[in-house]
Amino acid sequence: MRLVLASNNAGKLIELQTLFAPLGIELVTQGSLGIPEAEEPFASFVENALAKARHAALASGGAAIADDSGLCVDALGGEPGVASAHFAPIDLPPGEREAGRRAQDDANNSLLLGRMLGVADRRARFVCTLVAVRSASDPEPLIASGRWQGTLLHAGRGAGGFGYDPLLFIPALERSVAELDAQAKNTHSHRASAVRQMLSLMHELGCGA
Repeated sequence: MRLVLASNNAGKLIELQTLFAPLGIELVTQGSLGIPEAEEPFASFVENALAKARHAALASGGAAIADDSGLCVDALGGEPGVASAHFAPIDLPPGEREAGRRAQDDANNSLLLGRMLGVADRRARFVCTLVAVRSASDPEPLIASGRWQGTLLHAGRGAGGFGYDPLLFIPALERSVAELDAQAKNTHSHRASAVRQMLSLMHELGCGA
């Protein structure tokens, strides 16, 4: 079974493809099909994920899945939340969003650390919402979500992962997310939790291999 992934984020594709492999599901990025990214105007992960999934399904003429995820910080009222990917305003050349992702990540992390200076409450979590649709007009989208609780560090640790991974410390694992190997991350992460829920829903409906 092939699903169009409504994302051009290479890191997400690698993680999600690994997690979906047990059900025989192949993920293809919308970018590889020439599908532009959808607008994400909503205030919640689920609304944005649904909009992205329907957009990719309409453009591809088939089934699609979207991941909308981010970091929610208690002391900031849930920010950066749905704006996690572009929390810090920086200028990137048109059409070079992926090429500039590392610069965007660095700017996001710097802004977050600045906003958290002197803040004692460091509680934060990664949130992932997955939405799968059989078509753009699917009246029964499958929705799964996962959360990964942690605390914000005062400086980044680790060289793995992407986004805010160097800043979120997982007390139970005594590591930042960026210090975890791929196996540990794919076992414990918010995305792994959401995928397990999604696989269960798909299994109930007889989807996959």
